[in-house]
Order: sequence, then C-alpha cells, then structure tokens
Amino acid sequence: MKTAVYDSFSERPNPHGASVRTIYDHPEAQVTHISLRPGSSLKRHVTPVDVFFYILEGEGEVEIGDEWEKVTKDMIIESPAKIPHRILNNGDSDLRFLVVKTPRPEQRSVLI
Repeated sequence: MKTAVYDSFSERPNPHGASVRTIYDHPEAQVTHISLRPGSSLKRHVTPVDVFFYILEGEGEVEIGDEWEKVTKDMIIESPAKIPHRILNNGDSDLRFLVVKTPRPEQRSVLI
C-alpha cells in the first residue's frame, strides 16, 4: 500500500496562476488537484486526452467547446480530448477540483 499526505505534493508552475499539484501520475491516468481563488480561471486550452473534473468545493462555470455550465460541489464534468475548455471561479470562495486525465498525456496541453 502506498499513502501520501496532500501537503507532500509540490505546487507546479503553470500559466494559469493557480495552485496546481499532481497527486497521482501513472501511465494509465494522471490526477491533479487545482485550487482557483475567487475571480480567477484556468485559461482556455486543449488537452490531448480525455479529461474529467470533479468539483470538491466552491462554485463556478465551465466552458467546453461552445457550451457553458454552472458547476458546484460534487459535480463531475466530462471534457473530450482536443476540445477547448476552461473553468472560471465566479464564486466567493476558492474553487477546488480534481482533474483526471486518461491515459496520462505524453504531450502538454496547449493554450488557445
């Protein structure tokens, strides 16, 4: 069995200015924890693999392709590979969510 404490994962530099920590990284999948402060967002980008987001806390909006949806705690949002997407925190508290990519991408996401 392997266990870890969240604080043991380092924050990764990123173009979004968000708190980003990869908490699981294996060829089959990659899981990243992201925290966005109120008023901030992930910039619109494209990922080379399928992604789903699991909202842990807060509220905001997600754009996938040309669709917008309000998101709140415990929602799961699917985002197909190669479709532009972004998440905005338009709430009053931090928006925390997991990003699950399957399989782990061999190429980086591309900002649009």
